[in-house]
Amino acid sequence: GHFPSVTVLHMGLEKSRGGNFLTSHLCSAVDDTLAKQKQVILFLNRRGFHTAIICADCSESVRCTQCEIAMTHHRSSNRVICHYCGHELAPPDECTHCKSRRLKYIGSGTERIEAEVKRTFSGAAVLRMDSDTMSSRNAHEEALESFRTREKDILIGTQMIAKGLDFPGVSLVGVISADTSLLLPDFRAAERTYQLISQVAGRAGRVDDAGRVIVQTYNPEHYAVRLAVENDYERFAAIELAARLEHGYPPFGHL
Repeated sequence: GHFPSVTVLHMGLEKSRGGNFLTSHLCSAVDDTLAKQKQVILFLNRRGFHTAIICADCSESVRCTQCEIAMTHHRSSNRVICHYCGHELAPPDECTHCKSRRLKYIGSGTERIEAEVKRTFSGAAVLRMDSDTMSSRNAHEEALESFRTREKDILIGTQMIAKGLDFPGVSLVGVISADTSLLLPDFRAAERTYQLISQVAGRAGRVDDAGRVIVQTYNPEHYAVRLAVENDYERFAAIELAARLEHGYPPFGHL
């Protein structure tokens, strides 16, 4: 299918404006879009506060030595835990890959993003949609209606808004952090990342000719990100299936 122009930004290298989640490049694009009286959708990969620990120098995350899965930092107990095998450690002082001591704690909840967006674009009407704000069935319809009728300028949400919705007023779609799902403790992480980016790119393609997609990521070279942007599902599936076979993950085994 025809994809709009997709720009991939490396979050580790891009300057952010004010907060942690919005690169200045994405901010400028939002400014332009609002100035043209158009709407913006910003996607977040997950709700809640899953925190991964990433090296600021080599971008590797702290992974479980047994499962190769990204471990999750729990603030309350200040432990790093693998959600697959239960292996836990004290948070490391240095990167296991390159020994750098510049470790970043990355976790982003929709509330934090919403606060940052409201602060950065104080004149804009912002709507947040996730499973916390959308408890009743009607809430969902009403929220989308308020966006469709242009009462709101910026919609922030999780995957639940990625599927099958058309908003003629939208000309910019941003993915705040495409690879938070790459860091999730889940063997389907790459698949989810590919799916999100390709859905989002497809979503903006139906908007208008000038539809832009900006994908912020810490791993621009990761095959899930690169191949989703290139819309190359065959290659993605081949690489992903080989990796799953090697670890005995589904579809080659049962968990």
